[in-house]
Amino acid sequence: MTGKLEGKVAMITGGNSGIGEATAYRLASEGAKILLLARRSKESMEVTDAINNSGGHATYVRCDVGDANSVDIAVHEASEAYGTIDILFNNAGGGGPGDFPDSTIEDWNQVINVNLNGTFYVSKSVWPHLISAGGGAVVNMSSLAAQRGFSPKMRNDFGTTAPSYYAAKAGIEGLTRYMAGVGGEHGIRVNAVRPGQIMTPGATRGTINDPDGGHHLFEKMFELAQIIPGPGQAKDVADLVLFLVSKESRFITGELINVDGGVAAKI
Repeated sequence: MTGKLEGKVAMITGGNSGIGEATAYRLASEGAKILLLARRSKESMEVTDAINNSGGHATYVRCDVGDANSVDIAVHEASEAYGTIDILFNNAGGGGPGDFPDSTIEDWNQVINVNLNGTFYVSKSVWPHLISAGGGAVVNMSSLAAQRGFSPKMRNDFGTTAPSYYAAKAGIEGLTRYMAGVGGEHGIRVNAVRPGQIMTPGATRGTINDPDGGHHLFEKMFELAQIIPGPGQAKDVADLVLFLVSKESRFITGELINVDGGVAAKI
């Protein structure tokens, strides 16, 4: 521990597993007080207790990021816990079923809501707290899906995630650039991370279209495209988030940074 975030308060959405959980531990290890916003109470309390039992500070507030009212209530409650918010990691999100053009309107809206709308709702609610703190850092969760296309053979052999996921993550990247432009005058830096093949509980359950075993096919596709053998680990993303919210990245904003082992197939 070097205390890079000593005295800072970091809010993490979806911090009860995978990348969010790893980031909560990483930021806490550098002295940040953690505000954990998520839906699943049991897992969230386990992460919160682990941080507190190790000498850190963490508070859990239940929140559905896809519900604007739930977000406003949760952010208000969370801000009262430590009196300020300096850092926001918009990590919560996920995929869904469907392919194009066969995705249902309901499936499309659900994925857009939890990923893109959720990022907007939380950022909008937290923004005044960042201004009051005199500035801060926001990191949004994107995906290689926002950047990488696929050929018919790739689609047939390996499958794809839902079109709504591609669209939501691309939207998050546009929102990131916009927020960075607005945040400059307030000392708020906004960046996004684009994970590739990262080993998380969600990844081991498979792909969106083949939840029982698709991960193994997806893994083969990434191995063909990656420069560094994978898969990556949640810690790899957490380390990047730490850099982006620390003073070490003070001159970086509006960037979309890949953490993907150097996937070469990007269009």
